[in-house]
Amino acid sequence: MSNQAGMNLTLKVWRQKDGNSKGKIETYKLADISEHMSFLEMLDVLNEQLISEGKEPVAFDHDCREGICGSCSMHINGEPHGPDRGVTTCQLHMRKFKDGDTIYVEPFRAKAFPVIKDLVVDRSAFDRIIQAGGFVSVNTSGNSQDANAIPIPKAEADKAFDAATCIGCGACVASCKNASAMLFVSAKVSQFALLPQGQVEGKERVLNMVQQMDDEGFGNCTNTGACEVECPKGISLENIARMNREFLKAKIHKE
Repeated sequence: MSNQAGMNLTLKVWRQKDGNSKGKIETYKLADISEHMSFLEMLDVLNEQLISEGKEPVAFDHDCREGICGSCSMHINGEPHGPDRGVTTCQLHMRKFKDGDTIYVEPFRAKAFPVIKDLVVDRSAFDRIIQAGGFVSVNTSGNSQDANAIPIPKAEADKAFDAATCIGCGACVASCKNASAMLFVSAKVSQFALLPQGQVEGKERVLNMVQQMDDEGFGNCTNTGACEVECPKGISLENIARMNREFLKAKIHKE
């Protein structure tokens, strides 16, 4: 049965003016928060309260608020996207918390994800990894082949689709003690490595994307599996194993 009265909460929020400033935790009190609110709606209430008091609102990333864009990434009580599983921050509801709770809200922590402001981090490193090879080059000058003319086993197509569900939120990086981007990169490598259209550039792709990942300053895989646990889309560690195989084959072929 739902609680009729709203929750009273204490928020401990990371505030940082910009990437060059020193940040700190600020404490805020919120009253009458509905358990049906999403976490971002609760932050909206906080910001309305701050603005009404003539204070600077808390900066946080958001776009679709439907678990699709991945931009709402933040650490909540020490966990990427908070205490729920298989959801992004915008899909996290306040019923996961209790009246009187203290909630710590921080940005993702990684050298390759520098803080822009408050809870907003720069994840353009992911964009550069994609630009290094996360695409398929197709001749579209009147010679493109009909997709249905290329037979693909359903099992392989399903695995490729599962890898393609990665939304690039960065929870894998934030959950890893080495701030590794292996799960993200392996998902992007796998979705093409499993399909005939992607195998044409397969060797060049995996070498370029892994090199860019290293250049961005991400750490190596810890093999602890925290990334899979915290991934809102449940991307499997199998993709990392597949990327390692693809990388080894490409290196041997190159040499």
